[in-house]
Amino acid sequence: MDTEAQHTERDRSSRPSDSEQPSEPEGPEERSRSAFTGWIARWVPGGRITVTLLALLAFLLLLSTFVLQPFQIPSGSMERGLRIGDRVLVNKLAYRFGDGPRRGDVVIFDGTGLFGHGDYIKRVVGVGGDHVVCCDKEGRLRVNGQSVDESAFLHPGDRPSTVPFDVVVPDGTLFVLGDHRSASSDSRDHLGSPGGGMVPVDEVIGRADWIVWPFGHATHLDRPDAYARVPEAEVGEADGAGAGTGDDVSGGTAGAALDGADGAPVEGAAGAVLDGAAGGARRSEGADG
Repeated sequence: MDTEAQHTERDRSSRPSDSEQPSEPEGPEERSRSAFTGWIARWVPGGRITVTLLALLAFLLLLSTFVLQPFQIPSGSMERGLRIGDRVLVNKLAYRFGDGPRRGDVVIFDGTGLFGHGDYIKRVVGVGGDHVVCCDKEGRLRVNGQSVDESAFLHPGDRPSTVPFDVVVPDGTLFVLGDHRSASSDSRDHLGSPGGGMVPVDEVIGRADWIVWPFGHATHLDRPDAYARVPEAEVGEADGAGAGTGDDVSGGTAGAALDGADGAPVEGAAGAVLDGAAGGARRSEGADG
């Protein structure tokens, strides 16, 4: 018996079944989603690379305008934490959808008409309603009756202030000081000026959250614990403002200018250079920031 399987050749002349019929195109093929970008790329010098760079530039511009903006520190008024040449990243949304600035925050604000012409960076010491006094028997600031130990961030060798003051911060404003107190022009130097050296919250650009350059100095700027124990201002706190008893305030004239005070302006993202003149600042030609 021949057990070998018989080979049966397929009849190639038979018609394929309906399931094997090739489908006919139902209409013209649609354009790919990138066709519009491709059309633009054909008309722009550099093609897709140029289009991509322009899109990235637009994104960075929107980000810098509404969310995050880098600033350069040109003076030493915020040392030891912020050094000359540091680049800080400012969170412009920090106070837009919640509480306003808090004691200890490092903020950038527009000082035009207040401290000088330009943007400044300082630390918030008092918020609306706070009673801020310098100094107590140990030479420390006192906010709402609570002494504040600022040694963790003050420039080495600096006192909290060589200028005595006793102020109540109006609602909607801030009392600000530089960390390098002997080289900072801040609220103390403008107590006798219109506004009393207070910074309106509306003039705050944002909160400095990060040092991003140089990389070796990059860090997050945390709110110090020094102000954590300060109580909220009580109604009628203003009654004691300006008392300045001998036990609480060191000798001197309130509002006197500090020797060698530096304006502490900052440089904007678009390359603006702000000159730090003593007791103020002036913006160079073409400045933007």
